[in-house]
Amino acid sequence: QVQLVESGGGLVQPGGSLRLSCAASGRIFSPSFMAWFRQAPGKEREFVAAIRWILGSTYYVDAVKGRFTISRDNAKNTGYLQMNSLKPEDTAVYYCAVGGDTYRPWEYAKYDGWGQGTQVTVSS
Repeated sequence: QVQLVESGGGLVQPGGSLRLSCAASGRIFSPSFMAWFRQAPGKEREFVAAIRWILGSTYYVDAVKGRFTISRDNAKNTGYLQMNSLKPEDTAVYYCAVGGDTYRPWEYAKYDGWGQGTQVTVSS
């Protein structure tokens, strides 16, 4: 079983940046995708971005395109989410996940490994 540990969350002012990390450990690690989801209070969990672990192709929700960048370091079994130009509406708990459906990487039910989440708060 794979363990995922997120880090890098925190409080940032609007327009600021944060980089989240997701370190994987445990069994041999070669998922279809590593993805980031977020959940704000009172809202459902929302897809943010995904990256195919081997090929590196990326997918984003429209709300973050041009501001967020997902990447991974295969040798370190670590994924990243660089978040720039942050807005108050980006405030949420961010979760990394591994697994995913080959053709629908935004479906959270298809992910079988989840981290504990890291809080991101965008506020002045």
